[in-house]
Amino acid sequence: MKDKAQKVIPIFIGYDSRERVAANVLIDSLYQKATHPLSITPLLKNQLVKQGFHNREKDKNQSTEFSFTRFLVPYLMNFEGWAIFMDCDMLCRADIKELWDQRDDNYSLLCVKHDHIPKESRKFLGEKQLPYPKKNWSSLMLMNCKKCKVLTIDYVNNASGLDLHRFNWLENEKEIGDIKGLGWNQLITSESLQNFKKKNLNPELIHWTLGGPWFKDQRNLDDEFVIEWFNAREEAMRLWD
Repeated sequence: MKDKAQKVIPIFIGYDSRERVAANVLIDSLYQKATHPLSITPLLKNQLVKQGFHNREKDKNQSTEFSFTRFLVPYLMNFEGWAIFMDCDMLCRADIKELWDQRDDNYSLLCVKHDHIPKESRKFLGEKQLPYPKKNWSSLMLMNCKKCKVLTIDYVNNASGLDLHRFNWLENEKEIGDIKGLGWNQLITSESLQNFKKKNLNPELIHWTLGGPWFKDQRNLDDEFVIEWFNAREEAMRLWD
């Protein structure tokens, strides 16, 4: 049963100060495709720190400012209703309401259950690329906030990164539902992207997990998705005379 009391779709975006442009282009892509009112909140670490919501030291394996802040979403929702979390290094190409409509009260959260074993040892700006079970599952989550009450400020600030990202805070894996279709979190890696294009599929939400075209080293202008991202950026910044 879906909570019909929610009049808007609450979306929280993982924010990294090095990826400001990525977050802003993602936000515009969400608005442009949406048929339902959205409430979008970028998770700025400095704001969360000032409010006393986040006080953990930077982990040596942490590659972004939102590695752990994403797990504060249920707390920020007062452990009520549903919310979407997504990384900022994405571009939405479909109506986010189609994802929202997949929420299911039988689960504590839903995600795309990638079987992703990265071949690279480094990703954007030389950050470490660490393999671990359930990698990238937490990069897009439909969260049933009332069933995520374990995620208190204290827990999020003190639990290990692996416990958080592998969802060890849930009683069992039966609480994790499947988002229908890999296209709602299509990872842009050399292998997965080639396979996706061969199948002639059209992903709803693409995810530059290795680093997107806003980083010079990732700017492959022969890639149709890179061109699409730049077009989306230009459209978002278009001036009217």
